[in-house]
Amino acid sequence: MGAQTPGEPREPGRDGENGEGPVFRDNRRIDPVTGEVRGAGADQPTGAEQPGQPADGADRDVVAEAEAILDGAGSDDADGAGTDATAAPANDAEQLAAERLADLQRLQAEFVNYRRRVDRDRDVARGNAVISVLTALLPVLDDLDAARQHGDLTAGPFASIAAKLDAVLTQQGLERYGEVGTVFDPAVHEALLQQPSDVVESGHVSHVLRSGYRVGDRVLRAAQVGVAS
Repeated sequence: MGAQTPGEPREPGRDGENGEGPVFRDNRRIDPVTGEVRGAGADQPTGAEQPGQPADGADRDVVAEAEAILDGAGSDDADGAGTDATAAPANDAEQLAAERLADLQRLQAEFVNYRRRVDRDRDVARGNAVISVLTALLPVLDDLDAARQHGDLTAGPFASIAAKLDAVLTQQGLERYGEVGTVFDPAVHEALLQQPSDVVESGHVSHVLRSGYRVGDRVLRAAQVGVAS
């Protein structure tokens, strides 16, 4: 390169006539080695940046800073992976426990409903069995009523048997109904005749031809009666 003419400005970073080498200034706020904040004199030339010394100190600092950043990122990733690996089994266990709890609750509800249904069906079956037996005994009760009206059951062993039978049937809920003077009810009475009567009022039962029987609100047999007109 030719000699510099007088008055020509000198280019920075090039060797001047005094033989000084290029000067590098590190203006970074954070020290890449210590990690501390530099003071006001951080922009002063470092010892490795003095004239006549190699200028690869800044490169080494940059490399060290990059390695530190990479090491920090790697440690964060490792910590995050460890946390996820620990949390994943915990989440799976909680989800499995929730599923098992839901299954148990559903099974318990199904069992409770099944037990209630079985109890209800058992009560219905028992009631139907009792009704069937009582219905089958109604002709026997009619014969006992006829014998009682004729005075055949006033005394003796048959009178005692009839009384015991009536007591047992009463315990099972059987009720005899149909009396002279009660209001005629087509829901429980069966009218076989209608005639004037001086004993009861019009619309009332004047004669009971056959007694009726019921268990609770269930009519086993309607009473056959005569109604006063």
